[in-house]
Amino acid sequence: MVALQIRDVPDEVRDILADRARQLGQSLQTYLLSLVTAEAERANNLALLRAFEDRADGVDTDMTETVAEIEAGRTERDN
Repeated sequence: MVALQIRDVPDEVRDILADRARQLGQSLQTYLLSLVTAEAERANNLALLRAFEDRADGVDTDMTETVAEIEAGRTERDN
């Protein structure tokens, strides 16, 4: 594992982060590691989405149509 260090963090920022960690019942280190991990996962997701953005597989639905199809399927399932 690698150790990361952030220099020149303003006291106010550190206090806010420490308070948030305390609210979640975590140490500051655990809380910051979860933030860094989540950011890395989002970066991986974005890279995956970019890999498919120019894909032409015959699907031309937009988000509104997709949501409508899902809702119709749920309605059909529930009836």
